[in-house]
Amino acid sequence: QVQLVESGGGVVQAGGSLRLSCAASGRTFSNYAMGWFRQAPGKEREFVAAITWIGGRADYADSMKGRFTISRDNGKNTLYLQMNSLKPEDTAVYYCAASVGRGKVVLITIGDYDYWGQGTQVTVSS
Repeated sequence: QVQLVESGGGVVQAGGSLRLSCAASGRTFSNYAMGWFRQAPGKEREFVAAITWIGGRADYADSMKGRFTISRDNGKNTLYLQMNSLKPEDTAVYYCAASVGRGKVVLITIGDYDYWGQGTQVTVSS
Protein backbone atom coordinates (compact mmCIF):
# COMPACT_ATOMS: atom_id res chain seq x y z
CA GLN A 1 0.00 0.00 0.00
CA VAL A 2 1.16 3.50 -0.82
CA GLN A 3 0.06 6.66 0.93
CA LEU A 4 0.31 10.00 -0.85
CA VAL A 5 -0.16 13.27 1.00
CA GLU A 6 -0.26 16.57 -0.85
CA SER A 7 0.49 19.94 0.69
CA GLY A 8 1.28 23.48 -0.37
CA GLY A 9 -2.07 24.58 -1.73
CA GLY A 10 -3.64 27.90 -0.83
CA VAL A 11 -4.97 31.18 -2.11
CA VAL A 12 -2.79 33.30 -4.40
CA GLN A 13 -3.35 36.26 -6.67
CA ALA A 14 -3.16 35.92 -10.42
CA GLY A 15 0.45 36.01 -11.55
CA GLY A 16 1.67 34.50 -8.31
CA SER A 17 3.37 31.20 -7.55
CA LEU A 18 2.85 28.13 -5.41
CA ARG A 19 4.81 24.95 -4.89
CA LEU A 20 2.92 21.77 -4.18
CA SER A 21 4.49 18.78 -2.50
CA CYS A 22 3.45 15.15 -2.41
CA ALA A 23 5.01 12.94 0.25
CA ALA A 24 4.90 9.21 -0.42
CA SER A 25 5.14 6.47 2.17
CA GLY A 26 4.33 2.84 2.68
CA ARG A 27 6.55 1.03 0.20
CA THR A 28 10.00 1.16 -1.30
CA PHE A 29 9.69 4.17 -3.52
CA SER A 30 12.11 3.27 -6.23
CA ASN A 31 10.15 2.46 -9.39
CA TYR A 32 7.09 4.68 -9.49
CA ALA A 33 5.83 6.85 -12.27
CA MET A 34 4.31 9.96 -10.71
CA GLY A 35 1.90 12.59 -11.88
CA TRP A 36 -0.18 15.60 -10.97
CA PHE A 37 -3.81 16.00 -11.95
CA ARG A 38 -6.40 18.62 -11.09
CA GLN A 39 -10.15 18.91 -10.89
CA ALA A 40 -12.08 22.17 -11.00
CA PRO A 41 -15.68 22.43 -9.78
CA GLY A 42 -18.06 20.91 -12.27
CA LYS A 43 -15.27 19.60 -14.47
CA GLU A 44 -13.56 16.29 -14.99
CA ARG A 45 -10.17 15.53 -13.51
CA GLU A 46 -7.45 16.44 -15.97
CA PHE A 47 -3.77 15.77 -16.49
CA VAL A 48 -1.31 18.44 -15.37
CA ALA A 49 2.18 16.93 -15.43
CA ALA A 50 4.01 13.63 -15.05
CA ILE A 51 7.54 12.46 -14.45
CA THR A 52 9.48 9.23 -14.52
CA TRP A 53 11.15 8.06 -11.35
CA ILE A 54 14.23 7.03 -13.27
CA GLY A 55 15.82 9.56 -15.56
CA GLY A 56 13.55 12.46 -14.67
CA ARG A 57 11.75 12.74 -18.00
CA ALA A 58 8.64 14.86 -17.76
CA ASP A 59 5.60 15.87 -19.76
CA TYR A 60 3.01 18.60 -19.30
CA ALA A 61 -0.44 19.50 -20.45
CA ASP A 62 -0.20 22.18 -23.12
CA SER A 63 -1.72 24.92 -20.96
CA MET A 64 0.89 24.31 -18.23
CA LYS A 65 4.00 24.23 -20.39
CA GLY A 66 6.36 27.04 -19.52
CA ARG A 67 4.51 27.84 -16.28
CA PHE A 68 4.60 24.60 -14.25
CA THR A 69 7.59 22.43 -13.40
CA ILE A 70 7.34 18.91 -12.01
CA SER A 71 10.27 17.47 -10.10
CA ARG A 72 11.04 14.82 -7.52
CA ASP A 73 13.46 14.10 -4.71
CA ASN A 74 13.99 10.34 -4.64
CA GLY A 75 15.83 10.46 -1.33
CA LYS A 76 12.86 12.16 0.32
CA ASN A 77 10.19 10.18 -1.57
CA THR A 78 8.63 13.49 -2.50
CA LEU A 79 7.11 14.86 -5.66
CA TYR A 80 6.82 18.60 -6.36
CA LEU A 81 4.92 20.89 -8.66
CA GLN A 82 6.20 24.45 -9.01
CA MET A 83 3.45 26.63 -10.40
CA ASN A 84 4.28 30.10 -11.70
CA SER A 85 2.26 32.78 -13.50
CA LEU A 86 -0.91 31.34 -12.02
CA LYS A 87 -4.24 32.20 -13.61
CA PRO A 88 -7.77 32.10 -12.19
CA GLU A 89 -8.48 29.14 -14.46
CA ASP A 90 -5.82 27.18 -12.56
CA THR A 91 -8.15 27.10 -9.57
CA ALA A 92 -8.80 23.46 -8.73
CA VAL A 93 -8.06 20.64 -6.34
CA TYR A 94 -4.67 19.24 -7.25
CA TYR A 95 -3.96 15.53 -6.81
CA CYS A 96 -0.76 13.56 -7.00
CA ALA A 97 -0.78 9.99 -8.22
CA ALA A 98 1.60 7.05 -8.37
CA SER A 99 1.90 4.08 -10.67
CA VAL A 100 3.72 1.05 -9.30
CA GLY A 101 6.52 -0.57 -11.22
CA ARG A 102 6.47 1.83 -14.15
CA GLY A 103 9.16 4.24 -13.12
CA LYS A 104 10.64 4.57 -16.60
CA VAL A 105 7.43 5.75 -18.25
CA VAL A 106 5.71 9.13 -18.38
CA LEU A 107 2.01 8.43 -17.80
CA ILE A 108 -0.64 11.02 -18.64
CA THR A 109 -3.87 9.03 -18.26
CA ILE A 110 -5.88 8.76 -15.04
CA GLY A 111 -6.40 5.03 -15.54
CA ASP A 112 -2.64 4.41 -15.54
CA TYR A 113 -2.30 5.30 -11.87
CA ASP A 114 -2.74 2.99 -8.89
CA TYR A 115 -2.65 5.38 -5.94
CA TRP A 116 -3.99 8.87 -5.33
CA GLY A 117 -3.61 11.50 -2.67
CA GLN A 118 -6.51 13.31 -1.05
CA GLY A 119 -5.86 16.53 -2.95
CA THR A 120 -4.92 20.08 -2.05
CA GLN A 121 -6.96 23.15 -2.98
CA VAL A 122 -5.40 25.87 -5.11
CA THR A 123 -7.37 29.07 -5.52
CA VAL A 124 -6.17 31.85 -7.81
CA SER A 125 -7.93 35.18 -7.40
CA SER A 126 -8.17 37.74 -10.18
